[in-house]
Amino acid sequence: MKLVVVSAGLSVPSSTRLLAERLAAAVERQAPVEVRMIELRDLAVEIAHNFTNGFPGRALAAALEAVTEADGLIVVTPVFSASYSGLFKSFFDVLDKDALVGKPVLVAATGGTARHSLVLDHALRPLFSYLRAMVAPTGVYAASEDWGAEGLPERIERAAGELALLMTAGAPRERGGPVAESAGSGTDLAGAVPEPARPAAVAVRPVPEAGGSVPRAAGPGRAGGVESPPAADAAGFRVIPFEEQLAALRS
Repeated sequence: MKLVVVSAGLSVPSSTRLLAERLAAAVERQAPVEVRMIELRDLAVEIAHNFTNGFPGRALAAALEAVTEADGLIVVTPVFSASYSGLFKSFFDVLDKDALVGKPVLVAATGGTARHSLVLDHALRPLFSYLRAMVAPTGVYAASEDWGAEGLPERIERAAGELALLMTAGAPRERGGPVAESAGSGTDLAGAVPEPARPAAVAVRPVPEAGGSVPRAAGPGRAGGVESPPAADAAGFRVIPFEEQLAALRS
């Protein structure tokens, strides 16, 4: 399986790149994957040119192709102004809008303070939900004080395990994974979703025609009459006629 890691770190060395590498290594420990790292810092000029002329350069085209063909993604961005970086967003702006449909994605971010940790749920998840990707339940945020502290390694392992599970579940048959495709595209989801329960039969009281009267129940099988409901259905519930209910209320 192909795992592509997109890192939007700008500095060298970069805590964003470090978090991306640790996440990729954790996935490698849990699933057989081939990892490719994409540094957006090296593609900044080609991304800008793509916006102005509409054509990706050679390096950018290779990166976009790798993301499109990947079985899973790890995306890591630094936090700028309480959101993902402009370079990070620009890369996914030039990506084809259907490239991430159904693709497992692990979102992660780095920042100087823990106050920005909500960027995972307020910015990254909405972005990849819009692109119709399958976002792993656990995202990883690493503030400056998290490095070397308790908690970060556990979050990395948990998130990596979820991504590995999503990638394995979506792997094609020839790659050794189970087949789990959607109905209507030559797939088999029989038994995956239970059939909805059938609604119970409802007795409807006949409505009289204009100037006429309501025909009385003539009993089961009587010609010319309206067949009355049974006294009890299969579940043991007794059907009480409306007249009896009204009489009980009046008394």
